[in-house]
Amino acid sequence: MLDQGREAYARSAWAQAYDSLARADELEPLAADDLELLAISAYMLGREDEWSRVLERAYLRRSEAGERRLAARCAFWIGTQLALRGEIGPATGWLGRAQRLLEGEGDCVEQGYLLIPVVFQHEAEGDLEGAAATAAAAAETGERFGDKDLFALAVHAQGDILVRGGKVREGLGLLDEAMVAVTEGGLSPIVTGIVYCGVILACEHVYELRRAKEWTAALTRWCEQQPDLVAFNGRCLVHRAQILQLQGAWPDALAETERADERFEQAMNQAAAARSAYLRGEVHRFRGEFAEADEAYRRTSRLGSEPQPGLALLRLAQGSRDAAVAAIRRVLGETTEPMRRAGLLPAYAEIVLAAGKLDEARGACRELEQICAQCESDMLQAMLAGARGAVELAAGETAGALVSLRQASQAWQVLEAPYEAARARVLVGVACRELGDEEAFALELEAARSAFEELGAAPDVAAVDELQGKAPGAHGLTARELEVLRLVATGKSNREIASALVISEHTVARHVQNIFRKLDVTSRTAAGAFAFEHDLL
Repeated sequence: MLDQGREAYARSAWAQAYDSLARADELEPLAADDLELLAISAYMLGREDEWSRVLERAYLRRSEAGERRLAARCAFWIGTQLALRGEIGPATGWLGRAQRLLEGEGDCVEQGYLLIPVVFQHEAEGDLEGAAATAAAAAETGERFGDKDLFALAVHAQGDILVRGGKVREGLGLLDEAMVAVTEGGLSPIVTGIVYCGVILACEHVYELRRAKEWTAALTRWCEQQPDLVAFNGRCLVHRAQILQLQGAWPDALAETERADERFEQAMNQAAAARSAYLRGEVHRFRGEFAEADEAYRRTSRLGSEPQPGLALLRLAQGSRDAAVAAIRRVLGETTEPMRRAGLLPAYAEIVLAAGKLDEARGACRELEQICAQCESDMLQAMLAGARGAVELAAGETAGALVSLRQASQAWQVLEAPYEAARARVLVGVACRELGDEEAFALELEAARSAFEELGAAPDVAAVDELQGKAPGAHGLTARELEVLRLVATGKSNREIASALVISEHTVARHVQNIFRKLDVTSRTAAGAFAFEHDLL
């Protein structure tokens, strides 16, 4: 039984490893080494409380055997996990135990591990320089003793602190170094997961989309190799959902958030669950599913996170301009961290422009430009170009607006973000019309509308139709939905309709669902009957 557990652990078969080691422990209490294997297996299955209990047993075994350094490692991990959960008193006690165990032990790698909580303490006190220096010292200790886990943890922490402190290029270089250590292998499972997720979060924080994509793909592969994995898996799904949302794969993004929620129920990760809910709200808002978006944003708030700027943009889309302005002003007013403000400023500019407050929108662009100057991010530059172009267009500075909006459209295309690229093209078209080029206006809006339709961005399709002077048809159906309904009424399948209209089956299926909703019918037969009865053919 014990050998089976060890072998399953080596294969990362966490459920089998846990079951075998737990049964072996019932037959005869495990030694400290095997208790640690059992604890890690529990952690990877999302059983953090059990991980702590088993690791405490390993700590006692190590202490009783006089293995002071190894006991200190156990105490370090217990204390660190308690600190991350906000249980500061018990955490301090365990970390104090670790420190006392190392008294008189001289220079050792465990001293480097105990620098990690000091890093967090400096960071909490706002001393980012001290935090980065301490993390560098811990990394040096890990490198000197050949401890890959400590080196990866410390370099990751140092890079993250530098990034958040504005030294983005230097910080990203260290984060890349941490990821190289991960992908080379040889790290423990928990450290591997911590570094993967931490690096991706740091990349997302500074809008470093290329790195976020690369490391999310690597994290996905790592998770897929461990079918039993619960720890880190939910966060991986949220990272994937964010990338899929940006790439326009909205149904896939929703599916990933649903899978993530199942994992979070097991792992009890409230912050990540809130992020999942917010992403779900964004997709529903883009698709015009406002009731579903509202509920997702409310769930985000219930889970303790700010549902902005999505909720303010939802209120704007619903016509509640004053509520949108009040919400975005409030959240921007209480947000001080530059990168977080960068994520709010484009929405702020859009909302205050809609309210006719051009000077406020200009101010938002100036601040975003200052943040961009400190952070070499293609995504931030695209956000800035779009916001600046919209402001210039509203101010009548059409020639300058066209330059900015072209930059935004092209940047979003390079970033493989079709929704944002299409929104920029709409404004490009409007600018062309202002300059007297009606043909370019028509071409840009046609391209944007096609992208919106493929994505399922119903509000944007309607907005383009309005700009083109096309009001919704009978019973609220768009021109394309009427085309689809007529073909449904003749008995054609989704595949046949897709071929006839030169669109994807996925788009046809979405149109059919919209038709059902707008006509309040539940089948293709009923939709066809409705078309005959109301002379829509």
